[in-house]
Amino acid sequence: MNDSGNNIKQYYSSCLYKNALGSDETKTPAVTILVADDEKLMRESVQELLSLYNLNCLLAEDGQEALDILAQQPVDILLLDLIMPKVDGFQVMKEVRTKYPDTDIIITSGEATFKNATLAMRHGVKDFLHKPYIPSELVKVINNLLEKQALQHQVDEMTRCIQVSEERYRFFVNNSPDMVYMLDKDGHFIFVNERATELLGYEHDEFIGRHYSEFIHKEDVEKAHFAFSTSLSNLDIAQKIEFKMKAKYEGTEPCCFESRSIAVKLNASEIPDRNSNNNHVGIYGVARDVTEQKRLDELIYFQLYHDALTNLPNRILFRDRINFAITQANRSARKVAIMFLDMDRFKIVNDSLGHIAGDKLLQKISKRLLTCIRDSDTLARVGGDEFNLMLPDIRNREDVINLINKITLMLEQPFNIEGNDVYVTFSIGTALYPDDGTSSETLIKHADMAMYNIKGKGKNGHEFFSDHMQLLLQQHLSIENGIRLAIQEDQFEVYFQPQYNTKLEIISGVEALIRWNHPEKGLVSPNDFIPLAEETGLINDIGEWMLDASCKILQNWIKHHSVLSNITLAVNISASQISTSHFVDFVLSTLKKYNLKPEHLELEITENTLMKDMDLVVGKLKQLSNHGVRFAVDDFGMGYSSLSYLQTLPLNNLKIDRSFISTIQSVNDKNSIITAIVAMAKELGMNIVAEGVENEVQINYVKSIGCPTVQGYWYGRPMPAEQLQVIALQQLNELNYA
Repeated sequence: MNDSGNNIKQYYSSCLYKNALGSDETKTPAVTILVADDEKLMRESVQELLSLYNLNCLLAEDGQEALDILAQQPVDILLLDLIMPKVDGFQVMKEVRTKYPDTDIIITSGEATFKNATLAMRHGVKDFLHKPYIPSELVKVINNLLEKQALQHQVDEMTRCIQVSEERYRFFVNNSPDMVYMLDKDGHFIFVNERATELLGYEHDEFIGRHYSEFIHKEDVEKAHFAFSTSLSNLDIAQKIEFKMKAKYEGTEPCCFESRSIAVKLNASEIPDRNSNNNHVGIYGVARDVTEQKRLDELIYFQLYHDALTNLPNRILFRDRINFAITQANRSARKVAIMFLDMDRFKIVNDSLGHIAGDKLLQKISKRLLTCIRDSDTLARVGGDEFNLMLPDIRNREDVINLINKITLMLEQPFNIEGNDVYVTFSIGTALYPDDGTSSETLIKHADMAMYNIKGKGKNGHEFFSDHMQLLLQQHLSIENGIRLAIQEDQFEVYFQPQYNTKLEIISGVEALIRWNHPEKGLVSPNDFIPLAEETGLINDIGEWMLDASCKILQNWIKHHSVLSNITLAVNISASQISTSHFVDFVLSTLKKYNLKPEHLELEITENTLMKDMDLVVGKLKQLSNHGVRFAVDDFGMGYSSLSYLQTLPLNNLKIDRSFISTIQSVNDKNSIITAIVAMAKELGMNIVAEGVENEVQINYVKSIGCPTVQGYWYGRPMPAEQLQVIALQQLNELNYA
């Protein structure tokens, strides 16, 4: 009996229970045994016996009390007597079978008839002991039953864990963002997860048993077949493939998938045909929907190689296509034309209509240009208003000229931009392969040179590249580098041309003029380097040098000869200088640096400079005027027809352009424009300076119309500072002596 009891305790102490998460937890469950018997002695003796084995034993004197206890707490084993008052054992069995299926019943009865035993077994009784029984038999029966219960608990727990694992697996597979699938060796689907049905619109049963080729886009079927067949012939080697799959509904774009697959051995339970071999080989794969990623990649690629405004190829793609066209031309012995198109006066459109209107114009121009070219040609936008055009596979220059004529004809029709008709012209330069270069960089550069050459001739035209353009560019580069070196090595000099008071016949002012004392070429005229300096931006450095050097010379004159303190110094200022943020501060600091009065300085500005940015010019000129700096309009009459700025700006002098003075060649000649300018200046309280006076007839004429100040070769050419100083001092001394 002791051995049997020990078996019970040992077995129960070894039972393993697993929680829902799969972690192991060991515990000894408390076994509860309910003894239902109307004989008190029997109940108590059984309780005493079972207590020796640490078994929890409850007692009930009849069937009703047993049912009450069962209703209050779980019971593992019920030792049930059949014959009891009130509610007998048979009624208890019925209730237990219905309400408490986890409670096992052992009958202990003196009525051990065949009928009673049969009836008990029908109610699920586990064993039947005939009273009186040997205690060891009871312990053995209980021990056997507890062993069965423990085994059943293990089986139930294992089943539950398997179910949890399977449910977890199904959850992960079905809720995967990717399509999970399995194919048999012939390529038929034997499994797909729910994500596959969501992505493609097919029902689950529409996949099973059908070949993968029915779902893959026809362009990718061969690629998929190669990958899957490779997997089948190379077990455990993963294959990566990208293909498009057809959606169920028509009109839906194919989805692009990136699939990773591997050949595996399948069990018969995984294959529709259960008669297949257990080691059947199939394909397991995971396919990720990369449709949006592909679209994003395509968009990024497009943006990388195309202009965002016009959707035309950009500079990078254009050069790549040139290289390809050159390769083709070498095989066919044909030519390639590279054209550089620059829109004329595009800035006027931006300034007058706004940048949004300018963008719309560029878009419309792009569309029109595309109608003029072949499918094999490439039009690219490479700058604000700059386009490149490549014509592959051409025979000669006539092919280019024909296209130019086509473009010119197309541009005759205006572009309607926000209700305004805008007419557009282009300056176009062309370079030919292999005549003008053998690389994309060289061809584009030479086309650019040809375009700038036509710009310099008045715009709105076309020109082919020629060698003299290369020479001209080299000259420009040489001059540009020379200007930079001249600034560093102080090669520039200041010359002065006198301005004479026509009444007193003395010098009243001087205009500072720059000269370049080149170490090899000697004195270089401003006409040979100032335009290039303006184009390269070096004019700002030159202008600041001129102002500083001129003021330094004037300071020296005044310091040593006080009689020269009434001379006004005129210095030319470019539009680029005025636009700098420090222009006003630089002028004032220069005057302070050389201890000059602001009235000593007169800044000369052309009409074109005044009209380029009136708001900017007005503000800065007024700041300097408030400090006493004087201003003159140079070359007056050659710029804009609007004269409203004369009253807006703080101007002191008008300088009549030499082109008007040159028309006076005899005593009978008159110029109504000069007369009108003089009259208008007097009305506005402004002084007049006549430029370009070269002979006696001209000096007499300007004196006769009341022009008080004259500048020109009649009185003196531009000269070094020392020479002008001598002349001015001599005149003033003679005047004082007289």
